[in-house]
Amino acid sequence: MQVRKFAVADATFERSPGTDAEVYAGNVVDQRDGAPITIGFGRYGPGEAIDETMQVDDVMVILEGQLSVTSQAKTVTAGPGEIIHMPKGQSVTIRAHEQGAVTAYVTFPHWQTPGV
Repeated sequence: MQVRKFAVADATFERSPGTDAEVYAGNVVDQRDGAPITIGFGRYGPGEAIDETMQVDDVMVILEGQLSVTSQAKTVTAGPGEIIHMPKGQSVTIRAHEQGAVTAYVTFPHWQTPGV
């Protein structure tokens, strides 16, 4: 693999699996590239929320807007330039605030199954 850079415009967004919410993910690096991690961008519509049990460790960097992540233990809210880590096994609700949100993410291992 070689050094590369990515912008939100490089991502091909698809609706987050298993939801009708306006929540989209677009990988720019994943198992198809031979990488051990997945890197991509997320887009959340205003007020949209999803419930997930984390199948991987997920790190989100908030680029625009604001997100709150609620787990059994607490709720954390982050805005531009802040990072949220969601450990594997945690049940979370990820909620965008009124302006929606754009994120960059890194997961380990890959969040999608091979061939997807």
